[in-house]
Amino acid sequence: MRKTTPLVLAALLAGHLTPALAQNTPEENNDNADAPFVQHVRPDRPGQTITAGVLRPGQFQLETGWQRYSSGGGVGLSSTAALLRIGFFNSMEFRVSQGYVFGTPGLPQLSGESPTLRPDSVGWAPLTVGTKLMLTPDRASRFQVALLAEVALPHTGTNGLRRSTWAPGGRLLVSQQLGRRAALEGNFGFSQQGLTMADALRGQYLGSLALTAPLTDKSGYFVEAYGRGRDQLTTGGTAGLYYRPWTGLRFDATVGKVLGGVQAGATTVGVGLAFRVGGN
Repeated sequence: MRKTTPLVLAALLAGHLTPALAQNTPEENNDNADAPFVQHVRPDRPGQTITAGVLRPGQFQLETGWQRYSSGGGVGLSSTAALLRIGFFNSMEFRVSQGYVFGTPGLPQLSGESPTLRPDSVGWAPLTVGTKLMLTPDRASRFQVALLAEVALPHTGTNGLRRSTWAPGGRLLVSQQLGRRAALEGNFGFSQQGLTMADALRGQYLGSLALTAPLTDKSGYFVEAYGRGRDQLTTGGTAGLYYRPWTGLRFDATVGKVLGGVQAGATTVGVGLAFRVGGN
């Protein structure tokens, strides 16, 4: 027994030392961790598709932009939107967003699926809060999956844009990295204007698929196809260019067209930016 005791002690000591010597996280051990697609800012704008990327703890990201909507019938409106994302824990982020619709009260504005005369449908949209949860092991995975849950808060916003009930929604977010800089991303989601079963039966589905790819080290493009609705599907496409002067800042410009549904023929033009600070 005396001869085996040193061997047992050595084995126990090695077992305690091994975890201390191997402190690298799965992300640090991933050869893809230094890929530009992983390191660069990944905004959830400007199209319908939301990226599967989740911020690191301590990171803050502000995304904002302006968009002009013009319908085939001549009704148009301009709006802005701002999204603040905050990374916390290791695989989750908190997010809050709100839009603003410009216009003159009394002129035709867009409400729901078709333009209607809403003299009060200008001003602040309802405040929306939510969270994005990373489901894959680490941020450097070439294939990523995340879950987004959010809700528009009742009694927020102005006038005709304000809701009296909660408006929840959720999406499954999927991303497949292509090479070192490009990615194919898809969303499938559902939203409803209320919490009752009747509201769920009137809820809207959303599906989208987007390709983001580089043109140079600092610029690139994206194209997107989407569909949303329930009984009648609205389909369309978005395309744009982006410029990234440094890792945490990106500017974009987009054009879009509604191809099917009640809004068929409508076009959109937009510009915006995303700015990220903090984190490791």
